[in-house]
Amino acid sequence: MVLLPGPAAAAVVEGASLGLGWGLPFAGLLLSIALMPLLAGRLWHHHYGKIAALWVLALALPFAMAFGPGPMIGLFRHVLVQDYLPFIALLLALYTTGGGVLLRGRLVGTPAANTALLAAGTAIASLMGTTGAAMLLIRPLLRANAFRRRKTHSFVFFIFLVANIGGGLTPLGDPPLYLGFLKGVGFFWTASHLFAEVLFCALLLLAAYWALDSWAWARERPVPPEAPPGRLGVEGKVNLALIGGIVALVLLQGLWQPGEVALLGERIGLERLLAMAGFLGITALSLALTPRALREANSFAWGAMAEVAKLFAAIFLCMAPVLEILKAGPAGAAAGLVALTSDAAEAPVPWVYFWLTGGLSSFLDNAPTYLVFFNLAGGNAVHLMGEGALVLAAISCGAVFMGANSYIGNAPNFMVKAIAEESGVRMPSFFGYCAWAAAVLLPLFLLVTFVFFR
Repeated sequence: MVLLPGPAAAAVVEGASLGLGWGLPFAGLLLSIALMPLLAGRLWHHHYGKIAALWVLALALPFAMAFGPGPMIGLFRHVLVQDYLPFIALLLALYTTGGGVLLRGRLVGTPAANTALLAAGTAIASLMGTTGAAMLLIRPLLRANAFRRRKTHSFVFFIFLVANIGGGLTPLGDPPLYLGFLKGVGFFWTASHLFAEVLFCALLLLAAYWALDSWAWARERPVPPEAPPGRLGVEGKVNLALIGGIVALVLLQGLWQPGEVALLGERIGLERLLAMAGFLGITALSLALTPRALREANSFAWGAMAEVAKLFAAIFLCMAPVLEILKAGPAGAAAGLVALTSDAAEAPVPWVYFWLTGGLSSFLDNAPTYLVFFNLAGGNAVHLMGEGALVLAAISCGAVFMGANSYIGNAPNFMVKAIAEESGVRMPSFFGYCAWAAAVLLPLFLLVTFVFFR
């Protein structure tokens, strides 16, 4: 029913008319993701898709009764066409191509080697996206540390750096910055205005990781497996070219906007539709051109992609009313929260934008959250790049950096977790990971606040 075309105008529900109670299914879904793997692991791992679908129904049925089936279908169709389908098509292409690149040669997970791998991933994340960089390097990191017992921290810091903070320099790096690019923010504005913040966080986290991994190495005293030394090399280079094609398609959407077309009753830019088709085509090419033996050597499997696709479909749908409430600004149920962004003289407060954008990006998708606060700050890209540069930098950093605060803050987080667990690494639970983030990232973000956004 959601995918049937229909009049979009009949499906409008203003965020100002929604109470905070409409966020309860989203909260229930988050608690299920957090608690069920701990309390009912077998049930969750076999039926997580069905459980997520039940939370969607817990929103859809009351929403249809309160506002009618048309508005419910319209809201869900809007989320699927405008947000979820472009998101999952891009993710699928990056996952498939990244899984087709194999780093050959002996890579031993010493503290120095691991730190260098994390630094390299952080550096390339802004060039090929946090998802692309994470999918390219997660398996080499797994293989390099296969002989170690104390290694969970390596994958936690990998999520902090490669899957999040490293993507803060270009619109290609992270979806929030790409949305800003589509709204008129200059392509190189982020590199020139966020460079200090990204470098500050990256250097401190890499130093903290090196110290922690050195301590873990000394405690464990692992014996690296004996293997003949070999030069590092890359196989599956065709996938690197395909990743370049993905980057080109992402960039094209910001430079070429020929108009809108109808898709399932929704108006969507033709460039976005063609990009989705391109992502699916690149996925098919990667599968066709990559030898099966190479993917097997890379331990490539579809389980992580399926888990992300199912859970994030439910997350996108269940969080839709929450985002509508935020979009309503002072007229919505979150008016008290919105009021914090300005001082008594109605001037914007950069550090509040940093923490509100970041705090909500930790549990909502960081791309629409960025857009909410971008519009709340005026929505004028020219003004925000000039007089409002500090506010725009705060919004950008909050969305990109604090996506690392939970597994669902940014899609690569959950994907890295799933791939690591498929390989036998015991990753922290949802709340366990949040505890890591609270211990490591929150003090760092307080420093960022005092250094950059006071």
